[in-house]
Amino acid sequence: MDTTKKGGIPLHWLMLIGFVIGLGAGLYVNQYIGPDVAWVQWVTSNVTGPAGQIFLRLLFMLVIPLLFSALVVGVAEMGDLQSLGRAGIKTLLLTILVSAIAVVIGLGMVNYFRPGDGVDPALAQALLAQGAEGAAAIVEKAPESVQFGTFFLDLIPSNVFTAAAENQILPIMIFALLFGIGLVMARSPNTDKLQNVIEGILEVTMKLINLVIKLAPIAIACLMFNLAALFGWDLLVRLAAFVGVAVGAMAIHMFVVYPLVVWIGGGMNPLTFFRGVQRPMIVAFSTASSNATLPVALKAAEEELKLPRKIARFVLTVGATANQNGTALFEGVTVLFLAQFFQIELSITQQVVVMLVCILGGVGTAGVPAGSLPVIAMILVMVGVPAEGIGLILGVDRFLDMCRTVLNVTGDLVLATVVSRGEKDDPVVIEPDPPVTVATVA
Repeated sequence: MDTTKKGGIPLHWLMLIGFVIGLGAGLYVNQYIGPDVAWVQWVTSNVTGPAGQIFLRLLFMLVIPLLFSALVVGVAEMGDLQSLGRAGIKTLLLTILVSAIAVVIGLGMVNYFRPGDGVDPALAQALLAQGAEGAAAIVEKAPESVQFGTFFLDLIPSNVFTAAAENQILPIMIFALLFGIGLVMARSPNTDKLQNVIEGILEVTMKLINLVIKLAPIAIACLMFNLAALFGWDLLVRLAAFVGVAVGAMAIHMFVVYPLVVWIGGGMNPLTFFRGVQRPMIVAFSTASSNATLPVALKAAEEELKLPRKIARFVLTVGATANQNGTALFEGVTVLFLAQFFQIELSITQQVVVMLVCILGGVGTAGVPAGSLPVIAMILVMVGVPAEGIGLILGVDRFLDMCRTVLNVTGDLVLATVVSRGEKDDPVVIEPDPPVTVATVA
């Protein structure tokens, strides 16, 4: 997704440069100067700290309109449910199911390998004290056991505006989901106009996020300087472990879950499937863009997998926005990794909340560069983790973005294969030639 350029240099290269500069300067300070020196503390408190916070607050400012509009539009685009019938319902249910499996795999891997463990607890608590001012103290309020009655009751906001003001992200996403379903059910000229307005809000929000993301190289340098100055080389070790766990979880979903779904749900040999989708996978990895890969995926679905054209076009077009398995998995892994890094133990209840937000976030994540950042930032605030930790993963996000885009695009083709089972294209009706009248000569 990273095609935006600034000053002629691709944005992802600028982000990498900012990561390297911030990391190098922070490691130098940690090894040779010390984070407790007066001028270092002044710089982190008055320059790099506020610069990073500005970037994060801009993301927070846009997250509510982004998620609401993206989720409503993503569901409303399934308005073809009325014309496609069971195919549309299967698409929606399979999207939720496969995304849930992806998130569970990611959370299971992070809980088992615990890539965020191992940093100095004193340093973690020091940064936690600095960065937790804007985070909700949900860690202290969360129950130790899952109380399902209260949990599901809290999903329904009694006042959606109050929920938005208090950054209760999951109730807002539930409201957006219901709003989108209502928009599909109440089709009329007026609701079509309303959908156009919401699509306009989404376009404006995505444009603003594109502008905010252009500040990412500076923000990454500032955030990484603060983190590296405090944690030193432990930072690189934990970061490498994070990348390993994230890629491992994606590999399990790609080479275990997808083949099983294709085989059992789609009735197709997994080897045949993967031979047919090689080109979309390569394009997805090289461009890191689901939208850019869509034409190639459509061609592969029709010519290589021999899927019905109307089903393939519907599922792949909707899936490019709404079926983001790799993004959902990545968000869950990142949140739990950063919670471990800052020595914050999340209860079962909180992990269930994270899982649900990631599943819905996979539908509501915008197709813009680093579009998952606002969702991750908001989840971090929900569970009391300093949002500054985002700086840790931004430097390696380009590679992980390429990997999760392959997972997203392949997941769309898996979904199209399963939904297409038992479906046929509408037969082409050939009108008979009009009868030829022969004049009779008397």
